[in-house]
Amino acid sequence: MATAYLGLGSNLGDRDANLARALELLDERVGIDAVSSVYESEPVGYTAQPEFLNLVVRVRTAVAPRELLRTLQEVEHALGRERHFRNAPRVIDIDLLLYDQQILNEPGLTVPHPRMLERDFVVRPLVELEPELRHPAEGSLAERLRGGPLSGAATPRPARGPLAHWVLRGRAGPDRGPNAGGQALEEDT
Repeated sequence: MATAYLGLGSNLGDRDANLARALELLDERVGIDAVSSVYESEPVGYTAQPEFLNLVVRVRTAVAPRELLRTLQEVEHALGRERHFRNAPRVIDIDLLLYDQQILNEPGLTVPHPRMLERDFVVRPLVELEPELRHPAEGSLAERLRGGPLSGAATPRPARGPLAHWVLRGRAGPDRGPNAGGQALEEDT
């Protein structure tokens, strides 16, 4: 089984609901192992658009990187993602950030994600999920955070609605037991 990290973002419509639905679809297809907190961030590149909600998930999968990417694109399509231009506003964006410690540079597939180390809204939740996580070519992600400001400053924000069930437990799905800290959470009423 490989360990992969996925970055999710949404800045159109009900951003919390978009992320929650993406998590449901991803869990059905590849299984989610852990979910970071939610972060709000300013857009990068094309800035005349609403702020994003972002989070990172860890999956453990037997699916190869190319097939995993295809699955991520299917989930984006199912949720109404349209690709008008680079960095355009979007209902959902799902990026394959890391796949084990592999480095891949193939047509249509680059792992690690080529801009992940530039983005606070990616590095911060990755370090939250896995404080000792290392980029296969660049080293410690925690050191990267301490090394200075990154674009797309990420501010923690409480998850709302169905998304809160995923994030509060830090695990896949609202009814699957302990959070990332290993403590059982009481059921919401």
